[in-house]
Amino acid sequence: MRILLASRNKKKIVELRRILTTVEIVGLDDVPPFPDTVESGLTFEENALLKARDGARVSGMPCVADDSGLAVDALNGMPGVFSARWSGRHGDDQANLDLLLGQIGDVPDEYRGGAFVCAAALVMPDGTEHVVMGEMRGTIIREARGTGGFGYDPIFVPDGHEVTSAELTPEAKDAISHRGQAFRELAKVIAEL
Repeated sequence: MRILLASRNKKKIVELRRILTTVEIVGLDDVPPFPDTVESGLTFEENALLKARDGARVSGMPCVADDSGLAVDALNGMPGVFSARWSGRHGDDQANLDLLLGQIGDVPDEYRGGAFVCAAALVMPDGTEHVVMGEMRGTIIREARGTGGFGYDPIFVPDGHEVTSAELTPEAKDAISHRGQAFRELAKVIAEL
């Protein structure tokens, strides 16, 4: 089965291909172009569904989309759905990371908890919808470490680990990550189709 992942993020496509090995994953760059979906939802679930609905409608293929981000306890769950554009520039990982570290710079270590959250949606061409969630709790450290991953990975140490998400191997990260959890649940749904 061929499934469209509503993303142009090459790292996310590679990550999903590692997790969903029983289907062929194609990205937005592999289908005729259509306008980017505006992520106007106020929850991860809403944004994932918006993107998956558009992808399925335009491509005629089953479409998977996710919305994920970092929910920091000391910021009442923010940046949340605004994680990728927290600094005002969508996809500027370094600016987002620097702004976040500045905002919680004076927060004591014991209050620097948070979670990566992921909503993954599957929308079929007939309109059938499925949404699953994944969450990886951890701590936001004071300085970036590691070169793997993307986004806030260099400042996030998952619970039970000593290293950041950016220091984990891709396979180790997939095994515990919010996206890995959500997409493994979604894989069960896909297997039943």
